Amino acid sequence: MRKVGIEAARRIALAAQGFNRPRPAGRVDARHFRRVMSDVGVVQLDSVNVCVRTHYMPFYARLGAYDHGNLDSWLNTSGENFEYWAHAAGVLPVDDYPLWKWKMSEMRPWREAQALLDAHPDVLEDVYRQVRDHGPLTVMDLDAPNHRNEPWWGYGPGKVALEVLFAEGRIAASRTGNFVRLYDLPERMVHPDLVAAPGLAKEDAYRELLRRAIRHQGIGTANDIIDYFRLNLPTARPILAAMAAAGEMEEVEVPGWQGPVYMDHEATRPRSINGTTLLSPFDPIVWYRERALRLFGFDYRIEIYVPEPKRTYGYYVLPLMVDGELVGRTDLKSDRKANRLLVQSAFVEPGADPDLVAGHMAAELERFADWLGHPDVRLGRKGNLMSRVRPRM
Repeated sequence: MRKVGIEAARRIALAAQGFNRPRPAGRVDARHFRRVMSDVGVVQLDSVNVCVRTHYMPFYARLGAYDHGNLDSWLNTSGENFEYWAHAAGVLPVDDYPLWKWKMSEMRPWREAQALLDAHPDVLEDVYRQVRDHGPLTVMDLDAPNHRNEPWWGYGPGKVALEVLFAEGRIAASRTGNFVRLYDLPERMVHPDLVAAPGLAKEDAYRELLRRAIRHQGIGTANDIIDYFRLNLPTARPILAAMAAAGEMEEVEVPGWQGPVYMDHEATRPRSINGTTLLSPFDPIVWYRERALRLFGFDYRIEIYVPEPKRTYGYYVLPLMVDGELVGRTDLKSDRKANRLLVQSAFVEPGADPDLVAGHMAAELERFADWLGHPDVRLGRKGNLMSRVRPRM
């Protein structure tokens, strides 16, 4: 069994995610967005907007500055993508739509949702008819009960019905420019041929999703690969093992990693990874925290739900990557009224050169703030790197 060193594994993983290519020098357009989507396979969505919504960040990390509106249009109105529960809520290439029909067919209302629907037995079909007859529409367009004194995160029956119908694939969704979900029939949001296409059997869909996951990761443990699209672990493990036994991927050893570890036969193995960028907490490079720790020695968790006095690094902390290493982290907030980027904390990772990291962080904060349209960068006081960070903005 071939042995792969941790540094090589790190470069393989980053190359699989597109970090072996330089950022484009000219205007960023749909061709570049398409390339990033091909590299990552799914772009996670999240409602937190304290700095910038997370789905913008994987494109920024790999492409540099681009126009937010152009990405919004490409993601939501180009016909090239669709939204579904893959990893978490995410946007995927539209050609993958038939790959997820097995999941749509298995989805059932979760316990709190079922209780709410039981209390309002007509709401599900009534909401479906409204979407069919009047879509696209938002939850605010519904003529349905929507009071917020009921279970399931305070959502009313109308919103719950929309989410159940979406999970089951009976309706589809996209986003407006301000991130509000628009709901419509699948054939009006996804190409009708893809909606009508037969879905794969579950085991066949698992094989294809696992095949794509190893391509998007380059190298990983079984858990890494299965987590990429949040597949069921007991179901996926024997399928993945059978694929490896059939030679679809190579089983390798990485020091300190518990096997089995698999590597894509076509994985790129660059000699170096160059460049500096901030990463979203939900970038595929770091979204599986155990993998981030094994690959980078980066112990990471998001502290949004931790009470402020107990936070170690901050509310919305972005890792800083320099030349393929995670060397720092910073808690950022956009003050949109004042057009300011607030740097609430800045930390250097153990073993990294503080002065070197500070210089890279300052330069990246300048680029990042300029992309966000915040000409003023304001530094806080928290963190072992803050006193050394000196952006020029």
